[in-house]
Amino acid sequence: QVQLVESGGGLVQAGGSLRLSCAASGRTFSNYAMGWFRQAPGKEREFVAAITWSDGYTYYGDSVKGRFTISRDNAKNTVYLQMNSLKLEDTAVYYCLADPRFGALVRGTSAYWGKGTQVTVSS
Repeated sequence: QVQLVESGGGLVQAGGSLRLSCAASGRTFSNYAMGWFRQAPGKEREFVAAITWSDGYTYYGDSVKGRFTISRDNAKNTVYLQMNSLKLEDTAVYYCLADPRFGALVRGTSAYWGKGTQVTVSS
């Protein structure tokens, strides 16, 4: 019903910046909260950031607070993740999520996931 396509990943040096985008498409019968998880090889999935549709409330994982910023363009059904001051430990596949339930999105139980985009931070 909802398709999510991430873009903007790539290779960046430690201390640098990247901006990820996630475009949602498909039938829309309600508004969705959107956000990001990430997963490195052999590690558990980690919550990164989330944003509500209506009021723009944002919530961040502790490891990215002060460095990453989530935003969205509702008219384009697109969410962005601006990543600054990147560290080696930020290397992971970043996944976009969408769900009408903000709590479910933060917990990673959302019904809709993108295929992911690779972010690699080098020294």
